Amino acid sequence: MPSFLPDVLVFMNKSPLILTLALALSGCQTLTTLESDPQVTNQANNKLEGASPNDINNALMVNAQYQQLDSDEQDAPVFDDVWERIRYQLSINVPQNRPVVTERNYYAKHQRYLDRISKRAEPYLHFIVEEVEKREMPIEIALLPIVESAFDPFGYSHRTASGIWQFMPQTGERFDLKQNWWYDGRRDIVQSTRAALDYLSYLHKTLEGDWLNAIAAYNSGEGRLMRAIKKNRKKHLPTDFWSLDLPRETTAYVPKLLALADLLKRSDEFNVTWKPIINAQVVEVVDVGSQIDLALAAEMADMTLTELYRLNPGFNRWATDPNGPHSLLLPIDKAQQFSEKLANTDIKNRLRWQRYVVKSGDSLSVIAKKFTTSTSAIRSLNKLNSNTIRIGQELLVPLTDGAINSEHLPKQMRMAANKTSRTKLSHTVKSGDTLWDISREYDVTMDELAKWNKLKKSAVLRLNQKLTVYKSQNKTTSVPKSTNRTITYKVRRGDSLARIASKFNLTVSEIIKWNNLAGQKYLQPGQKLKLKVDVRSS
Repeated sequence: MPSFLPDVLVFMNKSPLILTLALALSGCQTLTTLESDPQVTNQANNKLEGASPNDINNALMVNAQYQQLDSDEQDAPVFDDVWERIRYQLSINVPQNRPVVTERNYYAKHQRYLDRISKRAEPYLHFIVEEVEKREMPIEIALLPIVESAFDPFGYSHRTASGIWQFMPQTGERFDLKQNWWYDGRRDIVQSTRAALDYLSYLHKTLEGDWLNAIAAYNSGEGRLMRAIKKNRKKHLPTDFWSLDLPRETTAYVPKLLALADLLKRSDEFNVTWKPIINAQVVEVVDVGSQIDLALAAEMADMTLTELYRLNPGFNRWATDPNGPHSLLLPIDKAQQFSEKLANTDIKNRLRWQRYVVKSGDSLSVIAKKFTTSTSAIRSLNKLNSNTIRIGQELLVPLTDGAINSEHLPKQMRMAANKTSRTKLSHTVKSGDTLWDISREYDVTMDELAKWNKLKKSAVLRLNQKLTVYKSQNKTTSVPKSTNRTITYKVRRGDSLARIASKFNLTVSEIIKWNNLAGQKYLQPGQKLKLKVDVRSS
């Protein structure tokens, strides 16, 4: 039987009680191994005689502290790229079978598709990875939006699934994703991610801890998976994913995810690249506290309305839902400025509004329809307890973009709002183009693009198809958008200002200036620094 004397002697250097405890728990066998050293034996006997339950408890605590110190001394790997962070944690075994190899070969041949994935995922991926890690789920789950929607927040399937996680309406309701005229939580990046991870955790538990079956059930529903498992059990067959009789879509679904994981893990071998996404927090959830006009919110945050919608695709209308959620996802470098302006804006002034005098035949629903709003918005703005109104009553009515062209507004207001002329452009559809990609390129909405071309938002585009795009003359189409982002960086053990500056292509003086570090000699692990980074060069 091998002796553990060297380990005991190491513990003696740390605390004599550790040795006492080790001997007490190891019994006669251990004492026999120490007989060759009388001095050690005598010491041990003395300690055993005097060790009280309290001594043993203290020894355990000391030992735990030393183990904690030992684990802390092992620095966690440092990653500058989220894809690298994911690659390091990939853990699900990927079989090299026909379904996986077929899907992997397809992705490997489409580098442009992978590039678009990185571009779309850039604002969201770090957040999703953090949420997956918090729940200690396989990191492969962070790749699932690629399979579901190619990270298109406005993705909409023929089965009415929506958002980057492609929730069906009923499943969304089941996991508390609000869906109404104002807002669709299935497209909300934060809420849909929470719901998707809730659902996957539930499936994992329900399906006896099998992650591949849980992922398959996310696609086809747990009922179908459980029926397939029950069928195999009756025949005394295996119940792993590869042995189940499942729909064709589901049998390809799991291999797609595994193929992406394999391609990420062995990207050099397959000669593909994953465009780097900075491994730092770039967005922040800001509590607004009330309904707000999104155009006003964009102005407060110094963003275009299109940029705001891309981060907050859950909103269906010109404003947030009167009944919540009252939060916005904003770039981290815009959040403080927005919050300061919001604090100085009265709640009544967070919506553009006009006065309207109730006429004969009016009801709240009639007025709401006239001004492209909802009865709840009018009730909220006017603090009404019911839908009852009277002729001659003066109401505040939200002024929406739709109402700008309403015949119910004065002619002068309509003319002022529409004085900007538009230029007609033509776009030729390229391989892989979607309405979402084209709307981003021209800084227009998907609704506008679909309306101009008499298409449904879910339409599949044809190669070389000509699309009409209207651009306001006061907007430019060729100015490249800034790739500068303000991020929060957490100082790691061994970091210095010079090392951080080199990592992000900055200067030490810039970091000192942005974080008011003048006179501070040392950085502390865990300390947070604000960095203004060009994501193209980091």
